[in-house]
Amino acid sequence: MTDKTPAKKATQTYPCPQCKSLTRWDNNPWRPFCSERCKLIDLGDWATERHAIPGDDDAPGDFEEF
Repeated sequence: MTDKTPAKKATQTYPCPQCKSLTRWDNNPWRPFCSERCKLIDLGDWATERHAIPGDDDAPGDFEEF
């Protein structure tokens, strides 16, 4: 006799980008972070410009007036 129940997927774990602790992907409302705390720390880093996307400050961009 064969079992017709679906196989459970293995839960993926990965390191939190902020604190590096292992966390689960499934049912994690703060993913890719492990907690709301790590999520807010990362947001604060972007707000204080500790994180930035490199670019040329003198390059013409979206804020150029016509």
